[in-house]
Amino acid sequence: MQLQTVRPNIVQAIRAYRVDDLMKAAGDAGQHFLYANLSQAQSKQDVLEQIATAFTFPVHFGKNLDALYDCMTDLVHKAGQQPGFVVVLEQLPDNPRFDREAREQLLDVFRDAADFWGERRIPFRCFYSFQ
Repeated sequence: MQLQTVRPNIVQAIRAYRVDDLMKAAGDAGQHFLYANLSQAQSKQDVLEQIATAFTFPVHFGKNLDALYDCMTDLVHKAGQQPGFVVVLEQLPDNPRFDREAREQLLDVFRDAADFWGERRIPFRCFYSFQ
């Protein structure tokens, strides 16, 4: 798989892509690969905690959507020049404690991050799947 075949700043369902192929493509392109398996998450708080752990966010991470955005954008931007990102959110919950609205709010943070990086001409591709 070549990342050049996927728009550079997008959030989309993983569909036909395989996690291993995305990881390899990110490595081949010299980009960061961030992966979170959320199959054990049941609530928004669980999702945020598991993302924070998987992405090795700082201990002071606020476990809210604003803090998630800050960690995915400003914090990383201040760390220096970035080569690009491939993010995989696998098995997002689909239950009353993490309903469609909660999922859309979470994905909106990643869409906003894609826009942030796009303005800086840094590729940010996020793929997700549901349980």
